[in-house]
Amino acid sequence: MIKAKAHYLFEVSFEVCNKVGGIYTVLVSKIKALSNYYHKNYFLIGPYFPEKIKGEFKEEKEVGFEKIFEELKKEGIVCHYGSWLVEGKPKAILIDFQDFLKEGNNIKKELWETYQIDSLNAPFDYTEPLVWAWAAGKLLEKISQNLKNKNIVAHFHEWLSGAGLLYLKKNKISIATVFSTHATILGRTLANDNLPLYDLLNKINPYEEAKKYNIVAKYQLEKKSAKLSDVFTVLSEINSLEAQNFLERKPDFYLPNGLNPESFPSLDQALINHKIFRSRLNNFLFAFFSPYYNTDIKNALFYFIACRYEFRNKGVDIFLKALGQLNKKLKEKKRSKNIFTFLLIPSATKKVNPEVLQSLENYRDIIDSLKDSSFEIEENFIFSLLNEKRVGLKNILDKNLSSLLEKKILKFKKQGLPPLCTHELSDSQDIIIKTLHEEKLENKPNDKVKIIFCPFYLTGDDGLINLDYYETIQAMDLGVFPSYYEPWGYTPLETAILTVPAIGSDLAGSGKFFASFVNDRNSGIFILQRFKKSESESAKSLFKLLYQFQQLSDKEKIEQKIEARKLAETANWEKLIENYIKAQNKALSAFYEN
Repeated sequence: MIKAKAHYLFEVSFEVCNKVGGIYTVLVSKIKALSNYYHKNYFLIGPYFPEKIKGEFKEEKEVGFEKIFEELKKEGIVCHYGSWLVEGKPKAILIDFQDFLKEGNNIKKELWETYQIDSLNAPFDYTEPLVWAWAAGKLLEKISQNLKNKNIVAHFHEWLSGAGLLYLKKNKISIATVFSTHATILGRTLANDNLPLYDLLNKINPYEEAKKYNIVAKYQLEKKSAKLSDVFTVLSEINSLEAQNFLERKPDFYLPNGLNPESFPSLDQALINHKIFRSRLNNFLFAFFSPYYNTDIKNALFYFIACRYEFRNKGVDIFLKALGQLNKKLKEKKRSKNIFTFLLIPSATKKVNPEVLQSLENYRDIIDSLKDSSFEIEENFIFSLLNEKRVGLKNILDKNLSSLLEKKILKFKKQGLPPLCTHELSDSQDIIIKTLHEEKLENKPNDKVKIIFCPFYLTGDDGLINLDYYETIQAMDLGVFPSYYEPWGYTPLETAILTVPAIGSDLAGSGKFFASFVNDRNSGIFILQRFKKSESESAKSLFKLLYQFQQLSDKEKIEQKIEARKLAETANWEKLIENYIKAQNKALSAFYEN
């Protein structure tokens, strides 16, 4: 175990107690591992948003910080001290900067005069984190003055916290700094605009591109933070390419993200959970499809993708194309097994599709009627079996129940086709729905690939699937994450640790991480080659992976599950956290050398 050279570590992120994206998961998952090094001298600094901290943060007496907080309060910076209510319950300082926002223009002026960061036309989504981060810098300055002769490292995440780092450098504060970019602002912007990012890296003028997209201030703040930090880090090799070209500094360290395997079900429990949650998901699918036509659900395969609604960045575009090819191939081969594919992609909606609600209500009504007569049905079934009578509905159901069920089943049946989406979407020209039709994925009776687009967050009490996110994953057979732009990508890792095979991408940080472990088709995690490949080439390669997976025997599928779990366990924070400690130790050395 490496020894940490710093006496104190302060992690600064806009996502402390403020879930926005993947950085929240990074912070939360490694808290336990970092605490093993710094113990009570590990603190996180984040923003104070009263509505968002409910259930996240418990305020406590600010032992040792009283004087500091009083001094900052006079400047309009109100600090709240307490515990972040996640595993490990680390200490956090949340900064209420609303009264400090009036200093926004003065801060921008200082950054222009000192670092030539041009924020004249910057939008409010730049100003808000800028002011918060500057306040965090002031807080760290006073902490440093209070902890004289102590080695302190401040680890800043993303451009949103960069102003805090620049404040420390401008005022020559005795704190070593690490700056981590999880995704460059320019890289994400270009990828979001459907541009071939990796073909453009050496061909564009970053400043001119930032200007075109009105992100000059964010870009320059990020670049200056990377250049002036004592240590600069990224998540992965793929992340490093854009950092070197856009920020003009080669990263000192790769800090791959991990997880804590002990926080997830064991292998044995996950295999049991698969059967339990699969049964509950089967009920949902039966209610969703059976009103329209008979379809085999029990002997089917379940594929899924889960991501933010970034159609190209997350690879949803090539996934749907690959599914279209798969559907066509399976129909040609006259395969009997269906593949139910869940698109777990939250989107703006109007309401739940009334047809879906009605089908679920009718289905549950039928189930309730059977449950009410379960004792009698069981008795009739056993009687017929033991008396060697042919077991049939007439032997099991009495006339009244049989007549009642017949009426309810007639009410259950519908004309037309099952909907593609559980909800009515706000966007009438939704690109996912449009692409599904283009690829002839329309839930027709002869389609072998069936689609269920779920544009809502899986909480466990949604009234539809009624499973939470992790429960739903455990019911699946394969997770598909063919991202085009993904500096890390937790979903393949989460899927595999839950004992479900996954497909990742070599354009995702996690994909690059696992590539060195993956040697053949029996690895549990498959890496789709997308680097320097066209969309059509990528879609075709993905189709082949999807097709190969459905050909596996039951024994081979179990083996894949076990291998997926083993591979995911290699990304254990207990080991990966050493990269963070090395980076923080290096920052101290670099700080004192300079």
